Formats: sequence, C-alpha cells, structure tokens
Amino acid sequence: MAPYLFLSLFLFFPHLYASFSSSGSHSCSSLIQFKNSFFITQTEDASFDCDDQSYPKTDSWKEGTDCCSWDGVTCDHLNAHVIALDLSCSWLYGNFPSNTTLFLLPHLQKLNLAYNDFNLSKIPSEFGQFTSLFYFNLSHTGFAGEVPSQVSHLSKLVSLDLSGIEEQLTIDKYALEGLVHNLTDVRHLFLDGINMSSVNAHVFMNLSSSLRSLSLAYCDLQGKFPKNIFDLPNLNLLNLGGNQNLNLDTLKFNRSSNLEHLDLSWMSFSTESVNSVDNLQALKYLDLSGNSFFQGLSVSITNLSSLEQLILRGANFFGGLPDSMGNLVSLKFLVLSDSNFSGPLPRSLGNLFQLKCLDLRSNKLSGQIPLSILNLTQLEYLEISENSLEGSIPDEVTAVPNLIYLVLYDNLLNGTLPSWLYTAPSLKGIILSQNQFSGHIKEFQTKSLEYLDLENNKLQGPLPSSIFQLLNLTGLVLSSNNLSGVIEFRMFSNLPNLKYLYLSYNNLSLTSNSTSTVNLTSLFLSSCNLSEFPQFLKGLKSLESLDLSCNKIEGKIPQWMQEVGNVSLTYFNVSHNSLTEVEHFPWKNIESLDLSSNLISGNLPIPASTISVFFISNNSFNGEVSSLICNASSLRILDLSHNNLSGPIPQCFGNLSDSLEILNLKKNKFYGTIPPKFAKGCRLTNFNLNGNLLEGPLTPSILNCRGLEVLDLGNNKINDTFPHWLGSLPQLQVLVLKSNHMHGSLCVNSSKSSPFFSKIQIFDLSSNYFSGPLPVRYINSFKAIINLEKIGSTVSYMGVNDPRGSGFYTYSIGIVMKGQDMELVKIFTMWMIIDLSNNQFEGGIPEVFGKLNLLKGLNLSHNNLNGGIPTLIGNLTSLEWLDLSSNRLSGTIPNRLADLPFLSSFNVSENQLHGQIPQGKQFNTFGNDSYEGNKALCGFPVSKGCNIIEPAPPNVLEKDGSKSNITFGWKVVLIGYGCGVVFGMSVGYVVFQTGKPKWLVNLVEIQHEKKRRRKSKDGSRSNGRRRI
Repeated sequence: MAPYLFLSLFLFFPHLYASFSSSGSHSCSSLIQFKNSFFITQTEDASFDCDDQSYPKTDSWKEGTDCCSWDGVTCDHLNAHVIALDLSCSWLYGNFPSNTTLFLLPHLQKLNLAYNDFNLSKIPSEFGQFTSLFYFNLSHTGFAGEVPSQVSHLSKLVSLDLSGIEEQLTIDKYALEGLVHNLTDVRHLFLDGINMSSVNAHVFMNLSSSLRSLSLAYCDLQGKFPKNIFDLPNLNLLNLGGNQNLNLDTLKFNRSSNLEHLDLSWMSFSTESVNSVDNLQALKYLDLSGNSFFQGLSVSITNLSSLEQLILRGANFFGGLPDSMGNLVSLKFLVLSDSNFSGPLPRSLGNLFQLKCLDLRSNKLSGQIPLSILNLTQLEYLEISENSLEGSIPDEVTAVPNLIYLVLYDNLLNGTLPSWLYTAPSLKGIILSQNQFSGHIKEFQTKSLEYLDLENNKLQGPLPSSIFQLLNLTGLVLSSNNLSGVIEFRMFSNLPNLKYLYLSYNNLSLTSNSTSTVNLTSLFLSSCNLSEFPQFLKGLKSLESLDLSCNKIEGKIPQWMQEVGNVSLTYFNVSHNSLTEVEHFPWKNIESLDLSSNLISGNLPIPASTISVFFISNNSFNGEVSSLICNASSLRILDLSHNNLSGPIPQCFGNLSDSLEILNLKKNKFYGTIPPKFAKGCRLTNFNLNGNLLEGPLTPSILNCRGLEVLDLGNNKINDTFPHWLGSLPQLQVLVLKSNHMHGSLCVNSSKSSPFFSKIQIFDLSSNYFSGPLPVRYINSFKAIINLEKIGSTVSYMGVNDPRGSGFYTYSIGIVMKGQDMELVKIFTMWMIIDLSNNQFEGGIPEVFGKLNLLKGLNLSHNNLNGGIPTLIGNLTSLEWLDLSSNRLSGTIPNRLADLPFLSSFNVSENQLHGQIPQGKQFNTFGNDSYEGNKALCGFPVSKGCNIIEPAPPNVLEKDGSKSNITFGWKVVLIGYGCGVVFGMSVGYVVFQTGKPKWLVNLVEIQHEKKRRRKSKDGSRSNGRRRI
C-alpha cells in the first residue's frame, strides 16, 4: 500500500517530484562549482599526516552523475539533501572564496575539510549559516586571521576542530566566550595552535559538563587555568601542552577521574606540582615533555599501572632512571629522549613485557645494556643513541624477535656484533655508527633489512656476500672502518632499491668496468684509492650527492660526467685530488660544490645560479672573478682563498645581503678597494681578505652586517686610521688588521657611553703605525676576555654549519703565538689573544690589562712603552704567552708572574729592566734569550749573579723525583676542510713544581721559522722598525 501511496503523491502533486529532483541536481551543481574553485595538488600536511588516506577524492566527481555516490559525499536518501561532506586529505589548494557554492548546502550536518591548504585565506563568517552542523573540522587547512564569532552560532555542534600548530589563526575574547557559552552540547573541542594571547584562561571555566576532549596546545594561553576542568566527570582527553605562560597551581587529581589522555608538555612548570597523578588510575597517555624534574622521576608516575604511553622528551631531570620503572607493566611506548638522565639502565626495564617502543636517545646514560632487555619480546623500536653506553650488545639467538629498528649510534659500545642481528626476522633498520665495534660483518640470514649503518667503527674484513642479496636495502653506510677486499660496482646492481651508498675511508679496492643499473641518489667514495672517475657513475642519472674527495683522481672532469645527475645533482665534492682542469660546471641545480685542494689553473668557472656553498680554495686559479657569480642569489659560503686570483673584488658581493654568510678571499692578489657598500640585512659572519694587495678603505656600511663574527683584513696595504665604529658590531669576536699601513691614535671620545668590542676574543693590530697610549677604553670593554660576557657557543671552535653535507665550516686565521707565526685552521672558542706589537704605542702599560681574566696571549713587543710591568698582570691565570720585548720598560719583573700556572713563553728582552729575575715554577723553564738586552737583570738563567745568596737553580730530575699536582691540557683541533676525517692535534704539558716541562706534541704546523730577534739599543727605533 505504501509504494502506491508514495506514487500517488507524485501523480497528484507533481511539484513535489520536481522539488526533490531539483534539490539533488542543485546540490550536485554546487559541489562541482566548489571543486572547480581549487587546484588539486598534494599538500605537505596531507602527505605527512594522512598516510595512505591522502588522495584527491574529487576525482570521482563527474557532471551528469549522482553526487550522492561521489567520494566523500553523503546524502539524505529521503530528500537527496547533502548532509555530510568529508574532503579531508583531498589535495585541495587555493584561496577559499567567501561566496563559495558550498554555502548553498544548508542541510549539512557533518563537514570535514581537514588537511587541505587554503593558502592563508580567512575563515568565512558564512560557516555560521550551517545551523544543523554537529561535526565541523577545519584542522590543518591553512586558514589565517580571526576566527569569526559566527562559529559560535553553531549551537548543535558536538565536535569542533580548528587546530593546526603552524596556522596563523587568532581568536578574541568575545568570540571565545561565545563558543564556550553557546556550545552546550560540545563533547570534543580542539583549538590547538590558535593564538589566544589576548584571552584569560578562566574563560574556559563554564565549559559543558558533557565535554570529553579538550585540546588547547600551543595557544599562548595566559593566566590561571580553571581547576574545575580537571574535575569534569566525562573528560577523557586534556591537552594544554606548549602554553608556557599558563599558570597551573598544584594539581590534585581525583580517583574518580576518567582522564585517559593528559598532555602538560612544554609548560615550564615544576612537575612536583603533579605528584597526585597516580590517582588517575584510568590514565593511558601522559606527556610531560619539556618540564623540570628537580627530584627525579616521581614515584607517582611509575605507579600508573594502566599507563600505555609515557612521553618525556626534552625534560630536565636530575638523576637516573629509578628501578620503579618496572612497575609500568602496561607500558607500550616509553620515550625519555633529551632529558639529561644519567647513570645505568635499570634491570627492571626487562619487566615491561608489553613494550613496543623504547626511546632513550640523547641522555647521559652509562654502563652496559642490561641482559634483561632481551625479555622485551614485543619490542619493535629500540633507540638509545647519543649516550655513553659501553660493553657489548647482549647476545641470545632468540632475542627480540619482533624488533624492526635498532638505533644505538654514538656510544662507546664495543665487541662483535650480536648474532641475532643477522637472523632477526623483522629487522628493517640497523644504525650502530660511531661506536667501537670490531670483528667481521657476518652473513645476513634475514631478508627484511632496508637500512644498514655501521659507519665509524673498527670493523674489518671483506663485505659479506649476503649484503648483495638484501633486495629491500635502500641504504648501506659503512664509511670509516677497516674493511678490506675488492668490490666490483656491478655487484650493487643486484640491489634494485639501493639509494644511499657510503663506503668512504676504508681499505677497499673498487673496480668499475660497467655502467650502473642502480638508481642511487647518494654515493660517498672518499679516500677509496680511486685514480679516475668510476665508469659506474655513467648510469646514475638521478644522483643527488656525490663525494669523491681525498682520492688520486688526475686530469680533468670527463665530458660524460655532465650527464651524471645533470638535473638532480645538488652536492658534489671532488676536493683533495689532483685535478688540473675544469672547463665549466654543467649541473643545473648544484647547491654545494667543493673543488678545493687540487691543481686546477685557468680562469674561475661560474657555477649555476642555484649554488649555495662553493669551495675552490688551494688551487691555482688566476685572472679576475666575474661579477656573474653574484647571480647566485642563494650563495651562503664562498671560499676562493689560496689561489692566484687578481683584479678588483666584485662590488656586487656587498649586495648579496640576504644569503652570503662567509666570504673568504684570503691569499690571492686582489687589489683596489674593499666593496664600499654592504646592503641592509647583510648576513655576513666571516669576512676574510687577508694576504691581498687591497688599499681600502673599509666603509661604515659594513655595520649593516650585524652578525659579523670574524673580520680579517690583515696583510694588505690599507692606509687609514683605526675604524673605531667597528666596536659597535654586536657579535664581532675576531678582528685582524695586522700588517697594513694603518696609523693614528686608538684613543676614543670618553664621553661616549656605548660599549666597544664587548664580544671580542682576538684583537690583532700588530705591524702597523698606530701611536699614542694603549687603548684603555677598548680594553675595559673586552667583556668576553674579562669574563663578563657569556660565550653562547656550545661548539669548541668558531664556524657555521653547512647542512648540504660539508659538515661544519670552521673559521681560520694566522697569528703569532709564542713568538712563532702559525696558521690556525680552526679557532678555538676559548682563545683570547691581544696583539698590539710592532707599532709606535707609547706611555705605560695600563693596569686594566690585569682585568682580562681569560687572556691566553698578550704581545706588546716592539713599541715605545715605558714604565714598569704592572703587578696586576699576575692576575691573568689563563695566560700562556707574554711578549713585552723591545720596549723601554724599566723596574723589576713582578714576582707574581712566577705564579702564572700556564705561562710557557715569556719575553722581556731589549728593555731596561733590573733586579732579580723571579725564580721557581714556570720561570725555571725560560732561557737566557727571554731576558737579553737587560744588562741590570740578575739571577738564573742570565750569567750575572745578584748580590744576595741565592740557591742554585734546581734540577727537574733531582729532589725526590716527585711531580707537582698542577696539570694543564689544551687542544687545538686542526681539521682541514675536505677529507671529512677529524684530525686532532693536541698539546699537553705538565707544570712541575720546579723544572722544565716536556712538550708532547706540536700545536699546529709552524709556517715560518721564528725570526731572528733584533738586537737594537735604546733609541734605535728612529732608524727603522721590524715588521712581521
């Protein structure tokens, strides 16, 4: 009967059918127009967050078909109204029109547009027209601007998600109050990443009691968070992470709470305020990352027997992992990385039988890996990298059968690789680099391996043949071991998925007679005894990174190399070879190119405009540098040092303001002026023109380079007065103006109050014509040397990171150290040196020098200084060398200088000093040449005796043979850029109570022999000056 009734309705009331039909076609037309408003392109969020759910759903939308059957569309079949639209992860891209036809679908109840990219459009207020909406999701959609208050009109909403950590949405007080007041049925509220800095957190006090999920991460919330939220009876999820200005009073959680997910990460509060967290017996997920645990890991946390995920990244812990960790028997994910944990791994970790993921990387854990860890049979991911673990990896044939990834790099682990490593059936990734494993790599029985990284160990022997049968292998990293044997490149053609192959720094012999059929993207063959470009390279059309440095390749780059990664190659290192000719660089998208330390001559070729890092130092290039090099608008590091380049410096270098960080033109034959203009926003950190023929001047426009750390203009022909204005560069640490024709006084206007050179560490004005008194004002401002200015660097030496594979590019300078010219290939961050020698300074040595607590080297020799040696120099307990020779100093040598524990070089020759030379300690190590030309000095080691009874100089081998407890050690890390091997040269010496110390190692390569000292009498300065 019903079907007949339904049919009769359409027969007698045909307008109903027309209405039904037109409604459906109208909805379909609106959807087609909505689709056509956007481009279809895969967005970053969609590819990263949506996994295999990311695809263009609108591809199924075709005109003339029923839109109710389209992907993502749901209709009410009674009247054909579109009631739900799910276009999440659908690759929509473009501006969201405020008059979009989407708003012609008034019956929508569910709308999900998450993980598309609407290109910083504003959220249209018309969304407030969807009064039937109960599910609304705009998360990670690229909207920006204010959240419209009309969203609060959607009073039927049960779920609202506007989150997106990197979005640029804001919400004001009134719009947020409207949301809280009107959404009385809301159960799930996600507002992560919306800027709420103008809102007080108490606005959330009146949220619906039906609320189950509340997520407000990274909203910049202010004020006190209402405590009653924690007592909401139905609340399952609460996320307040990343709100560092949010005030949480001491929390007292109720045992009746249903909370299962709690995130209070990165909130800058002491976690002692959540000691009652063990009352949350239903809790399954807890994230307290980025907070401080002054009393170690709270027992209340380890009592959470239902907890399945514990996340504590970047927390500040005091102490180790407690044995009570073993109480967390339901735990599946344990992430305690970057949290300052120390001490051994507790054996109780072996009680966590449900554990699937254990991440303890970047802590201070020590000792051995406990055998109990083999109890974790469900474990899939194990990472304890960047710690100080030692000993061997526990070995048992049936260990960790479900392990997929093993990551233990950068520890002190040793012994042979465990046997289960070769048989584990599920193992996909092994990363054990930077340890001390030894022995042979055995044959793999598993076929699942995808990534093998054993770099920087002590492994030896040949590569096992089974490696060439791992068909799923994408990465093979074996550099820096003692592997040996012959490898034919064609063997890698058996690995169809291989992308990364690193074999550098072994004893392997590589043969190549055929073209590669493997589609490698990264190939590193540094120091592999190659004498030519391997034929294997010919087939690598998609190569992105290639390192052939430190080999024996001669001649020129072959013509066929231009087809190797012609479009794809971005990193190419062929430094430290014997190349003699380069005609051009054919790679169209090259970003990092290193040809340094070869034998290449001729004009300098210009790489593609995509170049970012260009090393071509230590060759024989000549001629002028074309200004075409400035077309490289992304150039960050340019090193043309140690060549025969000439002509003027391209003026356009000063215009590369938004990219160039390092410009090194040292040891060439450039002449003319220094680039007169440096654009605003200049990013230079290192500017080195040492050893050219430049006449200057340096203009104040270099003050636009606010981040400049090293300025080296030494060994040129600059004829100018001292550029006092350089003192206002806030980051300047090294200033070298030595061996120029600079002149005038260094005195500054005392009325100026701004600090000068507050971060300076190396100040070298030697071998110029400066006159007047020593610069007291500057010395008083050397806060870094006085130890008032904290040195922010965490690295051992000055430089910048090169993320394109070159590692850390270090700054270098030449200085006079302990009377000898030295080339410091790396500048230790703790070196503090002042060299004002070979000038015409006069007057006394100011006592302000006694404030320079961290000073290591002071050279005031070959000036016209008079007066006495200040007693306060004895305060410089870090001083290692002091040269005051060839002045007109008088008086005695202060006895306090004998107490300087590290003083190893001392020279006061050619002065007018008198009296007894201090005796004992370091002064027993100085020879007669430290005092020659001072006729009135007496005592050891000079031949003249004093008119007092003095003991004979003690012999270091006499007495009781005991040694002083005073020790000293310091390093010069001498790493030449190129071969990628960290060469370290360290010097240590022991300061004996009496006696002469033994030098164990030379500090750095001495470039020039110590020059013969001038034996001039008083007044000889008028006839000429020695220059260094």
